[in-house]
Amino acid sequence: MTDDDAIFGDDFRLDNGLAGEALTIPSANPRNFHAAISRPDDMARQDLRAKLFVPEAPGPFPVVIIAPGSLGLQQHHMTIAAAITGIQMAACAVDPFSNRSVVTTVHNQVQFSFAASAWDVLAAAEVLAARPDIDPARIGAQGHSRGGSAVLSAASVHLAAASSAPKLAGVYAAYPWSGQQFLDPSVGSTRIRAIIGDRDDWCPPVQVQAHIQAIRAAGGDATVRIVAGANHSFDRTTPLEFIADASVTPGAPTYYIADDGAFILPTSDTPDPGLVDRDGFLYAIEAGFGVRGAHISGNPELVPLFYDDMTAFWTEVMATRAATCSGPSI
Repeated sequence: MTDDDAIFGDDFRLDNGLAGEALTIPSANPRNFHAAISRPDDMARQDLRAKLFVPEAPGPFPVVIIAPGSLGLQQHHMTIAAAITGIQMAACAVDPFSNRSVVTTVHNQVQFSFAASAWDVLAAAEVLAARPDIDPARIGAQGHSRGGSAVLSAASVHLAAASSAPKLAGVYAAYPWSGQQFLDPSVGSTRIRAIIGDRDDWCPPVQVQAHIQAIRAAGGDATVRIVAGANHSFDRTTPLEFIADASVTPGAPTYYIADDGAFILPTSDTPDPGLVDRDGFLYAIEAGFGVRGAHISGNPELVPLFYDDMTAFWTEVMATRAATCSGPSI
C-alpha cells in the first residue's frame, strides 16, 4: 500500500487523532500556462482526490492547501497537516498524482504540466471557499518542491485571474523550483514566504532568491529564508539519501512566462504559445545543464526550525487577513 492509499483510507487519522473528509477536486490538465490563462475553457478536465482536516471547534476556519512534491502525497505531509490543525486552522492535502496515473515525477517532470500543478491549487481553493466551515477570505497554500513551484505560480495575478478561486491569502513555498517565473511576477495581496536549504541540489537557492526579490520589486510582500546546512526536503526526519534517478538542471537559465502564459525560451525574446515544459527541459539538457541524481532529507536537527517558521508564517498571515476583513468598510 502506498502512502496516499493509506491517507485516503477511511480509518486514517492525523497524529493528533483528527479524522479527515475525502473530497473530489474538479481540476484540469492544461498543456502549458498559455492554455490555462488564455484558453481556460478548452482545458481537459481532471478530478483529483483531496483530504480535508478541520479542527473540532466552531468555524469557519482558515485553511492551508498542501501541495506535495515529486514523490507525491506522503506521511510527512500529514505531519504538516497535524501541525496546521494544531494552530486551529484546517488543512487540505491534495493528491495530484493518483487520478493522473502518475506514481512519481522524480525521473520525468513532464508527465503533466507545471501549469496543471498550479491549477490544482486554485481548483482546491475554489472548492474550499464554497464550504460553510471554511473562511473564503483566509485560504492559503503551502507547497513542497514541485508543489512549491505550484503555489508560487498559483499566486500570480495572471493565472489567478483565469480562475474562479478567491485570491490566496498567503503562500508558503518550501524548497521550490523557480526555473519557471512570470516576467511580471506580481502577486497582488498574497503574502509570500519561501524557505530552502543552502545545500539543496534539486532546486537552486540562488534562483529562489531571485524569484522572491522579483516579486518584491513588483510590489509584493515576499520574503525568503536560506537555511544553513539544509538539504532538499529538510523538514523530513529521514536520513540523507541520494536519489539516483532524479532528473535536475542546476545552473540552467530561467524559463520565463509572458502575461498571457506563453513561454519564452532563455535564448529568445519572443513568447511562443506552443512551447511546453518539455521544451524548457530539453533546452537545459542540450545546453549541458542536465544532471542525474540529487540528495534528499538528512537534517532531523533542522525539522523544528522548519515547523517554527511555517507555523509563525501561517499564524501571522491568517491573523492579519482576519483583522483586515473585519475592519471598517471604505
